[in-house]
Amino acid sequence: MLLKEANTQLTLSELAHLGAGEVGYIRKIRSEDVSRCFPEAPDMDPNLDLWALFGADGTPILLTDNRSSTFFKAAEDDLKTVSLH
Repeated sequence: MLLKEANTQLTLSELAHLGAGEVGYIRKIRSEDVSRCFPEAPDMDPNLDLWALFGADGTPILLTDNRSSTFFKAAEDDLKTVSLH
């Protein structure tokens, strides 16, 4: 990807595709937010600690109760990962 000059702004489309296929983010997710991000997921116990892996554009990739699994999946998909809090 070529970087634009520092004084040039990214378009919304360019920003939306920044890191696509290269970067993913991992974050803890509350059970009440699961259906919004993963509509096909069954109802979850509200006491579960869940972790999610998303593509740079917010596309959901993996939902798990094991944080390490998110890193394994990211590595399998050749994604550099970042954590969000």
